[in-house]
Amino acid sequence: MKLYTYFRSSAAYRVRIALNLKGIPYESLAVNLLKGEQKDEAYGAVNPQKRVPALDIGGQVLTQSPAILEYLDEIHPEPPLLPRGAVNRAKIRAVAAIVGCDIHPLNNLGPLKYLKHKLGHDQAAIDEWYAHWVREGFDAIETMIEPGPYCFGSRVSLADVYLVPQVFNARRLNIPLDAYPKIVAVDAACAELPAFQDAAPERQPDAV
Repeated sequence: MKLYTYFRSSAAYRVRIALNLKGIPYESLAVNLLKGEQKDEAYGAVNPQKRVPALDIGGQVLTQSPAILEYLDEIHPEPPLLPRGAVNRAKIRAVAAIVGCDIHPLNNLGPLKYLKHKLGHDQAAIDEWYAHWVREGFDAIETMIEPGPYCFGSRVSLADVYLVPQVFNARRLNIPLDAYPKIVAVDAACAELPAFQDAAPERQPDAV
């Protein structure tokens, strides 16, 4: 497998974690988002949306991290990202959706550039926009997760795969996390696992 990735992309970060958890070997192909490499014609032929991640599985290229994660869980069911039990699975999906649908889209590179270049907001206003949506999501997640030591018990789940990259982003933007002790504890527990360590942005070949 070949993963088109960018070291600080939280969506690509999720996929790296999942690939590592499942022990699936892959080749990293860096796409520098800050340099606009995702807009190159060559990459557009790989992913028409011109975003990362994209996963080349040999003859097919999968895009969008939720779809890629579901695919990986279907073809490599062990260890599962979703446990048995409809209620448990729904709880985990809800946390993943808060990150993937409510926080990340509003704080992605595209919207932030639009706020700056099209709407004329200064960096302080953009930073507050970013922090606001992180706090909105984390306020809910803090009450929903059940650490033990991961988001929902003693096994890593899809919720952890989504949450850890978002915590990384929050720290990178200097957003205080004192109000979220459960989230911080989950992040610390995941940081002890090689799958998360090897997926970390600073460990990627294109890290700068």
